[in-house]
Amino acid sequence: MCYRAIVILLLLLSLKSNFTASAQHVPNTRISLNSVQGWGVKLGTELYHFGEFITRKKEVEDSWKSAQIESRDGEKLVQSMADDIRAMMELKISAVKRIVEAAENMAFDKQNEPVPEDFQFYNSKEMEDLYDDSITTTPEPDFNMENWIVRPPSKNAHLQQNAHFSNIPVNTNLSSVHVPTNVYAWAPEVIKGIHWSEGLDTHFINNYQSDPTLSWQYFGSSTGFMRHYPAMKWRADPVDIYDCRTRAWYMEAAASPKDVIVLVDRSGSMTGQRRDIAKHVVTNILDTLGNNDFVNVMTFADTVEEIVPCFEDSLVQATLGNIRELKLALENFETMEIANFSAALTRAFDLLEIYRNNSGGANCNQAIMLVTDGVPYNYKELFEKYNWKYDTPVRVFTYLIGREVKVADVREVKWMACANRGYYVHLSTLAEVRERVLEHVNVLARPLVLQREKHPVVWTPVYANVTDPKVADYLWEQRERAEQKERFMSQRRDKVLFNSEKEQNRRWKITQMKQGQYSELGNSQYQLMTSVSMPVYDLRHNENITENVLINEAYWVSVTKESVEENGQKEMRIARLLGVAGTDVPLSEIQALMTPYKIGVNGYAFMVTNNGYILIHPDLRPVFQQILKPSYNSVDMIEVELFDDDRSPRNFSKELTALRQEIIDQKTGNKIMSVKYHMDDMKRVSRGKKHYFWTGISDSPFTLVVTIPENYGRHRITPPPTDDIHRLSLTSSKNISAKQYLSDKWSVHPDWLYCRHYERTFSSPEEELLYFLERVAKPGWRWPAKPRPPEHHKNKPGHDRHNGSVDGERNKAAQRNEYYCDHGLMQALVYDARNTAWFNKSIAESASDEKAAEFIQRFGYIVAFLATHSGLTRWQTHPPKEHDEKVEFGKQWPHAIDEVWYRRAVEQHYIDPLSYVYSVEMNTEKFPLNVSLAMVTASHAVFHTDGHRKAPAAVVGFQFKHERLTEWFTNITSSCEHTKECVTCASDDWDCYLVDSNGWIVVSKDETQTGQFFGKIRPDIMLRLVEDEVFRTVHVIDYQAVCFREKKITNPASTIRTPIQNLRLIMSWFVTTSIWLYNSISLSVAQSSYSFDDEFVTSTVAYQNYENDEDTDDPSMPKPPTRIHERDFEKLVLINRTRPTPCDREMYLYQMDYKNLDAKLNKPLNECMRPFYAQLVNYTNMLLVVVDGMCAKKDVSIASIDPTEVQYNESLPCLKHKHPLYRKTPASCIRNHTEESNIDMCGRGSLINRNMLWIPLSILILWI
Repeated sequence: MCYRAIVILLLLLSLKSNFTASAQHVPNTRISLNSVQGWGVKLGTELYHFGEFITRKKEVEDSWKSAQIESRDGEKLVQSMADDIRAMMELKISAVKRIVEAAENMAFDKQNEPVPEDFQFYNSKEMEDLYDDSITTTPEPDFNMENWIVRPPSKNAHLQQNAHFSNIPVNTNLSSVHVPTNVYAWAPEVIKGIHWSEGLDTHFINNYQSDPTLSWQYFGSSTGFMRHYPAMKWRADPVDIYDCRTRAWYMEAAASPKDVIVLVDRSGSMTGQRRDIAKHVVTNILDTLGNNDFVNVMTFADTVEEIVPCFEDSLVQATLGNIRELKLALENFETMEIANFSAALTRAFDLLEIYRNNSGGANCNQAIMLVTDGVPYNYKELFEKYNWKYDTPVRVFTYLIGREVKVADVREVKWMACANRGYYVHLSTLAEVRERVLEHVNVLARPLVLQREKHPVVWTPVYANVTDPKVADYLWEQRERAEQKERFMSQRRDKVLFNSEKEQNRRWKITQMKQGQYSELGNSQYQLMTSVSMPVYDLRHNENITENVLINEAYWVSVTKESVEENGQKEMRIARLLGVAGTDVPLSEIQALMTPYKIGVNGYAFMVTNNGYILIHPDLRPVFQQILKPSYNSVDMIEVELFDDDRSPRNFSKELTALRQEIIDQKTGNKIMSVKYHMDDMKRVSRGKKHYFWTGISDSPFTLVVTIPENYGRHRITPPPTDDIHRLSLTSSKNISAKQYLSDKWSVHPDWLYCRHYERTFSSPEEELLYFLERVAKPGWRWPAKPRPPEHHKNKPGHDRHNGSVDGERNKAAQRNEYYCDHGLMQALVYDARNTAWFNKSIAESASDEKAAEFIQRFGYIVAFLATHSGLTRWQTHPPKEHDEKVEFGKQWPHAIDEVWYRRAVEQHYIDPLSYVYSVEMNTEKFPLNVSLAMVTASHAVFHTDGHRKAPAAVVGFQFKHERLTEWFTNITSSCEHTKECVTCASDDWDCYLVDSNGWIVVSKDETQTGQFFGKIRPDIMLRLVEDEVFRTVHVIDYQAVCFREKKITNPASTIRTPIQNLRLIMSWFVTTSIWLYNSISLSVAQSSYSFDDEFVTSTVAYQNYENDEDTDDPSMPKPPTRIHERDFEKLVLINRTRPTPCDREMYLYQMDYKNLDAKLNKPLNECMRPFYAQLVNYTNMLLVVVDGMCAKKDVSIASIDPTEVQYNESLPCLKHKHPLYRKTPASCIRNHTEESNIDMCGRGSLINRNMLWIPLSILILWI
């Protein structure tokens, strides 16, 4: 009975619902199409009249009556920019040349001078600001060692914040020295270099005085120290892992590009510490490679295998992404079997020969790096067959691993390197790896040093100031540790709340928000730059050299090879690289020379390297969550320029790749292409045709590209020639400056170069502009000429050239300008300021409209704004407020033509020249919108017309509270035309929306939906609008995305061992721990003994290398439990440990298709088959959508606007490697020199303690 009652009840409910549904579809309960059309016309018309009134658009149009319109010649524009950039580059190159010449001659004169015992220098890491108590340094620990030598303390200098150097406290009167953690500053070669290089201060200062735009100048020594100007305190957070010798500016200048194959012995003997040292060797080799180098890492035992399988039988470009892939794979290789050296060497030589014959890879130097713990013999027959018969094109570098080495191993391994133009190194500790590995850079530099005539000029790819990209993984791990700690503490406080479903959902959303990458607001903490550098040569031809020689398996001696004259010739020949000199060039300085005001709105300039990678681009996004992306400096041009061809991800068209090749080859040309580009944090999209113009920048690897919109980019506004600023000021009766036109509520584009003073600092760009406007008005003003590089005198024979160059530099410094101004931009700005000065008057003063009070009363707080093509932004608040807690409009959006509302308004002009573009802040899970505080922004483009030509002059607009628009919308859509009774949006049965041209809700009856994507609220209606071609889906791919891969952590409890195995592990642990303890004690004693005899002190003292040290975390950050302990906690409290990884993400954005839009919209309601009306709101970019709420919402899926990872069948580095793109090899390649055969130095042993106790301990380990 109960069952039947339930069935009957369900039938009754069904009948009732059917009756209700049918009743609401009778004609008198429907909203009519005429009503919807009338609402759209009325709302749009009223908004239009209000916009015309509040923005005073008519007066704005009249302000440009006297302006001229000139055609924009893209070819001349790109050539002019390239010339300016080239002139700036020549200034930097000239400065570096002077540093190089001075360093070479100073080293020649003073390198053998003894260093005074009381010598002091400015150590960047130990400097203290004597005038600032807040800056402190950690004192050195007190060592009460009997034989400890007390070194003189470092010098201190007064530091002051300097805006030119990113507001870092500096001292521009001197330089200071950075010494890496793994280098001992008082080692003989290091301290000698620090001593003689003090003389570079004069040249640093003269360079800066002659060119005040110079950024950091530096000399990086091959011994490890870096002297940089100006002096500053080195702040390492969290640890100092900086070594100038692993930076791109040093590596690429020190040696020509190279192909490198690293062969790692993975035989059974390469276990324990040997395996760790081998991995560290490979990691450090990879750190010395750059974008112009090619590499692969192979392990060998019985077989030879690439460590990354998809890199099989090939070399890969040494980009950050590929290097990271190799390093990650290095963690997993296992040791077993017997090493087959013959197969490994043959494989490496064959591969290098293929690349050499096909001119592939780096197409210059080639090298094999062999990492092993011993070889059976020297494989002379292989070298004869594969290397010697071709005049030894491949250098062989050998790294012998282990404390216990045989004399035979040393002899054979060293012979392999010496016989093949390489270098041999013996390594027994992790601490010495970095320094020993860097020896190969000096060997590769020998042909450069021997020829001495050429100093190749090297420009680096983009990089972020002193931040090491390897820190990114560390910073991400620190964040996860902090999150894990917070979860532990939260669960401990309230376990029930923490484990609840609501709390877990909240935390999941927070995690998803944190893993977003598009709102990258933290970019400003990194200063992107490029550097120009040149090698510095040791001008000496010979010197005495000391090396360590193994007499037997446990005894090393130091042997000094002296220079002996025989028949007037020195026998001990050297070719030593002293280091590299360079200077940084912030990309912002180059961007200022791109004169964006000449390119115009929605146009831009960018630069591409010889590898096709982006140097400068407005859509280069190198940062996610204030951390550098893993592959930020190898973003390809076609990964940023998204061409509108609707092809699948990474399926680039031939037309696009052909365009890319022409740009990389530095040809001059132009082409029109259809493109798509995103705005508003990748939430909006636009499509159109753009005209590309490009030309190479001579004597550099860069190509400049300018893109201009095809329609409104053809012309630009210019002031009439009679409106010269200086002339107008002088002809006026009172010499009034143009600053009178800029009195209240105005701003200028903060990134544009109007005028720059090199000796004064200003609190804001506006203050600096006013200063120069006042100077222009004074008699005697001259527009400064663009700075040009001074003539760099040719090298003269001898070694005293630097003495005469100092006076010349002082003379040049006296002729420099103290400021620079862009005459054209200043002219345009003053013209705009003068003609729009009336905008400062309130509407009440200038309006005669009787409805002024009514409009202001209806809308309450309103901001009216005006932004011009010269970067000037003005705004007025109505009613005026003296103290407003909100950030002023022009301070919040000061970028004028680069603001989204400006760009969209200009585009909208070609759709409807009378319409305004309306938008509201977006409401997403990552950035929820507080609707009560939301503002609506409306903007409209003002074009100036001269005959058949027109150009955008300005954008006007207004901003008001969202609640006011909602009230206005509700009032209109709740009224009936001509009839007293009708169904309106006030009915609960109907849902009404205002949706903008990209599908985002501007107004909804449910205010929580404001700012959300309409397709998420009503996917069924959005799908119909797409099917009706009202909206078009645009597929956008983000090739700069970051995904978060879960770290694979093995569980130690998964392996079951027998009791005998456990006993063996215990014995092994006991012995190895005893050896380690003994070694630590011996090493400390050895260091103290070496302090007495500086001849035996090397620059590699046993400092721990912090890059691979897991115990160097912030001491204030408690470490989470290891996985062994974490399994004791509930799974809910544990986070998934991840690693940021480069990936591709795709999304589908939406754009209204205005073609035949009326025909697409004027369709009647069709029951629940088409339960909606859609009408364009007149004079706006908004669509009025009225939906029958009684029809059930259909469960359909539409293309998501949320980015999702593109799933490939392989990793991204593998995919890129299989589909390589064209690149141009660098012009300079110096790899051979006939005199190199005279150099005997080809190896260095490891300094270890001479103690026979190692032999029985080693035997014991092997037995265990």
